Formats: sequence, C-alpha cells, structure tokens
Amino acid sequence: MKIEEEIKSTIELSLAKKVILNLSFSRSVIMDRFLEILKPFDLSSEQYNVLRILRGQKGKPANMSVIQERMISKNSNTTRLVDKLIIKELVIRKICPSNKRKMEITITEKGLEILKKLDPIVIAHENSLASNLTTEELTLLNNLLEKYRN
Repeated sequence: MKIEEEIKSTIELSLAKKVILNLSFSRSVIMDRFLEILKPFDLSSEQYNVLRILRGQKGKPANMSVIQERMISKNSNTTRLVDKLIIKELVIRKICPSNKRKMEITITEKGLEILKKLDPIVIAHENSLASNLTTEELTLLNNLLEKYRN
C-alpha cells in the first residue's frame, strides 16, 4: 500500500516527504512487531540492544561509553538502562580495578539465556519482514538506506 493511502493523505506529497514518511511509518511497523516479541521477556528494545552489545563482548566487560557508542538509539539513557538490567539480574556492574571512576558492565548467564531464547524469534521476525524482497532488493535497499543516512 502506498504511503498516501496508509496515512490517508488528501494532498500531493513531495518525493522527499514521501521518503521521510515511508521511513517513519516503516520504523513504527517494525518496532511495534519487535516490541511484541520482547514483551513476554519484560525487555525494551534499548535493553535488548544493551544485552546484545554485552554478549558481543564475549565475556569481557564494557564500560558505559562503549555501550553508548554502540547503541542504535544514541539518545538512550545508558545508565538507567543498565540499572534496570541489574535489577532484572541480566547484567552486573563492578568498579574497574585499574580506574576506580570507571564502571564495568558484564552480561550474566541469565541475560545470555534470555538472548538464546530470543535469537530464533528475532531471526524469524527479521526474515518475515524481508520475505517480500529478493536478495538483490534487500542489498539495494540496504545500500540506499546507508547512502540516505550518510
């Protein structure tokens, strides 16, 4: 369905406006479905992102600035996210032995188990969203989005 039909626009939209609206609308559709996946695990998309970042550390701790620079949503309050994950016992926070002002964050076994359960569900979600496009179209879309963003 065209974006004009989705938003029931009655006016002529510029091509630039259509692109912005399509991106915004598509992001909402993707995120709504993704949040439904995370809901039974009591996670936000930002908390999930932090867990994935920490799993990628392969057991090595990460400090807050490492987590922040790898976040998809750069304006997330990383300290608040980590605090919530600590309460859920999905990560632990320790003072860095070499720099007492620095905090080190590590994913727990419980956090890894949740990601292990989520992995196949998230992959199925991603594949479902991509199923209407060919490999070539997905590659082109990815390249165009990177070009648009940069």
